[in-house]
Amino acid sequence: MRRLAIIFAGGSGVRMGSAIPKQFLELDGKPVLAHTLELFERHPCIDGIYLVVNADYVEQAPDFARKWGVSKLCGVTAGGASAQESIYNGLKHAAAHEPGDSIVLLHDGVRPYVTPEVITANVEAVEMYGSAITYTPCYETIVLSKDGAAIDAIPYRRESYTAQAPQSFRLGDILAAHERIRARPEGYADMVDQATICFTLGIPVHLVPGNRGNLKITTPEDIVTLEALLKWRDGNG
Repeated sequence: MRRLAIIFAGGSGVRMGSAIPKQFLELDGKPVLAHTLELFERHPCIDGIYLVVNADYVEQAPDFARKWGVSKLCGVTAGGASAQESIYNGLKHAAAHEPGDSIVLLHDGVRPYVTPEVITANVEAVEMYGSAITYTPCYETIVLSKDGAAIDAIPYRRESYTAQAPQSFRLGDILAAHERIRARPEGYADMVDQATICFTLGIPVHLVPGNRGNLKITTPEDIVTLEALLKWRDGNG
């Protein structure tokens, strides 16, 4: 049975206000994406890595991987018009080369601080339960509002969590879920991640505790935070 990481790195950097896509911004001496790939390259549970990038970077990606010591790269494919389209492209590409019962860990290329223990827990949860959604508890109050002005609901904090990545499944199972969502008239509308897709389809998922600091780089402040976390990790390793 194969255990794979599918890394999505197709962002354009618009919200960062940068001309350079955020996955290629420098973080502690090397590109963000290099940090993320290294986590899965070094992990003994991961047999192979598939990478999804902007179409303009497909030809450069293998050289990028080699430059940063990634030997587990199995394939590169172009992303789509949206995040879920890109994930679907990555799943289809992996499915063309890998068995359907392979374990796939779906991870953002701009989440360079997930711990090895969380990666292991994802693999073990898929082996036991068929899925793994990484989460952390919410330490602030969650407010639900349809119009952004009035509060519609406030869930209890003890019941509130943040879904992160990896989000992990059997390859054939999550690809089938995508096919079902794509067949709906509304398609991927409001489907922000695999947890949402599964919940919408009534597919049970298993939660796995994640690590604090497993940020998805979205704003310049996130780069500053992760610089500090990496220096702290390296100084306390």
